[in-house]
Amino acid sequence: MTDTTQKAAVEVIPAAPVPAPPTRRTRVRRRVTPWLFLIAPLALLITFTYAPIANMIAYSFTDWDGVSPELHSTGVENYREVFTRADLFEVFWVSGYYLAASVVQIVLALYFATILSFNVRFRNFFKGVLFFPYLINGVAIGFVFLYFFQDGGTLDSVLSLFGVQTDHAWLGTPVSANTSLAGVSVWRYLGLNFVLFLGAIQSIPGELYEAAELDGANRWHQFRHIIAPGIKPVLTLTVILSISGSLSVFEIPYIMTGGATGTETFVIQTVNLAFRFNKTGLASAAAVVLLLIILLVTWVQRRLVPDDKVDLV
Repeated sequence: MTDTTQKAAVEVIPAAPVPAPPTRRTRVRRRVTPWLFLIAPLALLITFTYAPIANMIAYSFTDWDGVSPELHSTGVENYREVFTRADLFEVFWVSGYYLAASVVQIVLALYFATILSFNVRFRNFFKGVLFFPYLINGVAIGFVFLYFFQDGGTLDSVLSLFGVQTDHAWLGTPVSANTSLAGVSVWRYLGLNFVLFLGAIQSIPGELYEAAELDGANRWHQFRHIIAPGIKPVLTLTVILSISGSLSVFEIPYIMTGGATGTETFVIQTVNLAFRFNKTGLASAAAVVLLLIILLVTWVQRRLVPDDKVDLV
């Protein structure tokens, strides 16, 4: 072995240079940069969400009528009136119709999302059909279904084609009116839940379905052991949205009936207190109570059904 070979054998590869520690200016810039990107959204959030909520809470302790520049503090009088007047809470019974409708809505959305997640003919067409109602403005939907349910309207005409003659006033009694309005709510918001479920199902790895088919699992077994556990976080979210939406229904009943025929919801009642009877202070207290009820229901639901991490692979 020559001297050159020996030198090459014992040659040591130089170590990589150690990077210099970041300067104080660099560290400050790294900490400040994320907040620079958050300035605009935080400003919008505070201006249009938290500031109005703070004002609403402040007005709930006054007798402001919404017009006069003067307002006087009433302490907790508005809250005492909210909790002692039975008629202010009786309207929550109407939310039961929408809560039952939300169950139907979730079941249908989950069914269609499961079916259309597999290779079905015209599935893209059916996806568009199911999601399209959610894109329509709520005011337009209210007017369309107002004529749909009127006496001799579209629904009666369709039923007459099948030999069903009815002189039933669909919006004439509290039960039929609330049932009809809840059905409109199902038709409108079915697409939203459908898209949420479909996205969650399609995020599940396809290898799991292939392994299940090799083991002889049918579609029901795949839904029970793969799809249902995989979409649990999204299912929890839809339940929260459905409960809060059932308690705060406004658009459809306000446009179609104006709260008449026993269809008045808590939100419609709050709006009437503020803008029809000029009791903005009392209406603000009612809105705060509704907000607290929704937060309480959400907290209880999260405690009963914790959002555990799902790991299918």
